[in-house]
Amino acid sequence: MSQRIAALFAFLFLLVPAAQAELRIEITQGVSEAVPIAVVPFGYTGEGRPALDLAAVIDSDLASSGRFAPMDRRDMVARPTRAEDVRLDDWRLLKTDILVIGQVSPLDGDRYAVEFQVFDVFRGEPLMAFSLTAAAANLRGAAHRIADMIFERLTGVPGIFSTRIAYVTVDKSGERNRYRLWLADADGARQTAIAESSQPIMSPAWAPDGRRIAYVSFESGVSRIFVQEVATGRREVVSGQPGINSAPAWSPDGRKLALVLGGVDGNLDIHVLSLDSGRLQQVTRHPAIDTEPDWAPDGRSLYFTSDRAGRPQVYRVGLDGDTPRRVTFEGVYNARPRISPDGSQLAVVHNDRGNFRIALFDLARGSLRVLSEGRQDESPSFAPNGSMVIYATRDGGRGVLAATSTDGRVKQRIATTEGEVREPVWSPYPR
Repeated sequence: MSQRIAALFAFLFLLVPAAQAELRIEITQGVSEAVPIAVVPFGYTGEGRPALDLAAVIDSDLASSGRFAPMDRRDMVARPTRAEDVRLDDWRLLKTDILVIGQVSPLDGDRYAVEFQVFDVFRGEPLMAFSLTAAAANLRGAAHRIADMIFERLTGVPGIFSTRIAYVTVDKSGERNRYRLWLADADGARQTAIAESSQPIMSPAWAPDGRRIAYVSFESGVSRIFVQEVATGRREVVSGQPGINSAPAWSPDGRKLALVLGGVDGNLDIHVLSLDSGRLQQVTRHPAIDTEPDWAPDGRSLYFTSDRAGRPQVYRVGLDGDTPRRVTFEGVYNARPRISPDGSQLAVVHNDRGNFRIALFDLARGSLRVLSEGRQDESPSFAPNGSMVIYATRDGGRGVLAATSTDGRVKQRIATTEGEVREPVWSPYPR
């Protein structure tokens, strides 16, 4: 691979548990008809208490969706942990529609068995029952998985509580900045810094398998694109071409990266890099700025931003030498296209009466709908079930994250206690 820098690095700063930059998720708007649900504290058959209150995590996950209104534990008249102890008439009087009970049992070693059941209180019948096992260190992951199953059973839409988000923070101390690339659960818990530098880190992108992340780092004084394994922290420079290396985007099969190269003359064009062979294919050739590529689901074409018509708009180009075709026409600014999981919509940054906001562009109808309400919203990223879009915005002069459902009914604000937060990307489902 003549064009590939093959050196591997094992950095000491990798996989650093979060100590300061705690994320806080706040529901700023939920659906008016949120379903009343009671998640009873799970029973425990061992001595003492389990390492985690699973019911609290499930309760918090469902509440964060904005589609459920969990009952306060102080209002519960009973705390059954087995089906034979459930009296649905009691819960009907409390006007809850759904009841969740469960039990945790210790197994050999540090593993636990978790059983749970869900009841339709209104109809007076059980809805689902399931059991699973988990190591003590992954009880939170088990709680997220249970919340996913309950959410899908009740809404028909796969849950996203088991997914993760990646984002960049910037901590300023005097004249010095500290850039960190973080991973966290979708609820903001279990934050881990996987890269850190005094120079900018930007453009994180999850591989389709959720096991690798590509990003741009200026740590050596010039831009280079890295691919890093999430589990081990091992990383590799995959593009260190002269000039600008930026905006990596994974192909649907995870074998290629679309990226932006500036070359020695600084003119930005879209290229595709084969991670197997190192072969580099130039896709666009134009004196305008071509940037921010994202793959169409078929893996044979790319959406990207270009100002070749005078203003930034979204274009689509095939990898077979096709001529780029303009996609967006509404307004003077549409950029940073990100394709929805079903391929039907693009999330873009749209100039809405002087404000940069997140909008959805319907590819079949050619219509555009503004989703966010900020003035400097950027970096949209779809949840893997297509129901939510996370993005970066400004609040009180600080960079924070926000999320909105694609129907606009649910809105979240995700703040960190320190630093600027930017460039969020939602992971695919864990494999």
